[in-house]
Amino acid sequence: MSPAYTSGMKRHRVLRWLAIALIVLTIALAVWSRTGRRPPEGAVELRLEEVCRVGRDVGAGNLLGVQPYVVPSDYATEARFGGKLEGYLAAARERGLIGPKTVVVFPEFLGSWLVVTGEKRAALEAGSTQEAMLLIAASNLPSYAAAYVRSRAQDRPKAALFRMKAREMARIYHRTFSRLAKQYGVTIVAGSIVLPSPRVEAGRLAIGAGPLYNATVVYAPDGRAQEPVVRKAFPTEDELPFLTPGAVDDLPVFETPAGRLGVLICADSWYPEAYARLKRLKVEVVAVPSFDFTDPEGIWKGYSGFPNPADVFGPDVNHISVGEAWRKYALPGRMASSGAQAGVNVFLRGRLWDLTAKGTALAVRGEETESYPTRDCASLINVWLAK
Repeated sequence: MSPAYTSGMKRHRVLRWLAIALIVLTIALAVWSRTGRRPPEGAVELRLEEVCRVGRDVGAGNLLGVQPYVVPSDYATEARFGGKLEGYLAAARERGLIGPKTVVVFPEFLGSWLVVTGEKRAALEAGSTQEAMLLIAASNLPSYAAAYVRSRAQDRPKAALFRMKAREMARIYHRTFSRLAKQYGVTIVAGSIVLPSPRVEAGRLAIGAGPLYNATVVYAPDGRAQEPVVRKAFPTEDELPFLTPGAVDDLPVFETPAGRLGVLICADSWYPEAYARLKRLKVEVVAVPSFDFTDPEGIWKGYSGFPNPADVFGPDVNHISVGEAWRKYALPGRMASSGAQAGVNVFLRGRLWDLTAKGTALAVRGEETESYPTRDCASLINVWLAK
């Protein structure tokens, strides 16, 4: 037997064992990815301990800011997600805060955490967001790999996760908020969600294959999604690696029973250009869905956005708190320039793995401003509108 033949036989055996190992590994991965996806047991917990009111009911309608308290298990299934949000609307109705002229405002990124829906219990119970995202990618490896290859974002891993789950996320987000708007007969600013090329078609939310946007959909009392989708125009430095900015000149206005509504997603409320746009559109009320992990009592180190608002860098940096900066440079300090009569700025609350959602809610009515510092609970912030 020649040395060449012996060497060839050895290579053949090595390749055969490698092939067997690969098949076993593939089967094991497939089995692992399908197990451990049982939804959490028990009812969702509202933790609603704060209900705040500004003004009085004169029949002109109201802005109702809902700050849900969320944890990862709230996103495990569509039923849990929808059930939790419905709990807050039911509580508001019991308190006389729901009517035909009500505009409900949910916070930024409320829909984005639907990326964990249907995933393994291990992802929901992970010790950090990074660990959770790694588990989601590993348990959906073929889909994740395909989305990763298609992504052109700077932060491809994060972008791939949202692209991989986009269709399911959009479907749950639309069904949930469409149902709630119709069931309660209210207009809903449905927080925000990260989706590729989101748009509205025939009253329904649809997605495309283009860039990812941080977007909000407004639902009418008949449950139909209103055109167009609101796209965040000024993503922060944390968002820019995987999200595309919208255009300020594309910010829309919506006709609602409570008046002409403008929506500014979080950082957009810091920019004079956004309010100038709303003024041209003759806006009457403003909704600001926000999301922040920064301590409102901490020292403000300057706004981290792109490009930065021209008037926010000066003696206030390192001298006032984050909460004071929001009051001075966001909705309370700028709303008058839009001509609007009232506005509400709400933040997501809760604990998402190793992160704690914070933020000081703001209610503006004419020249009156009320602020509601972060508490470890859910809250309702109601602003009665004047005639």
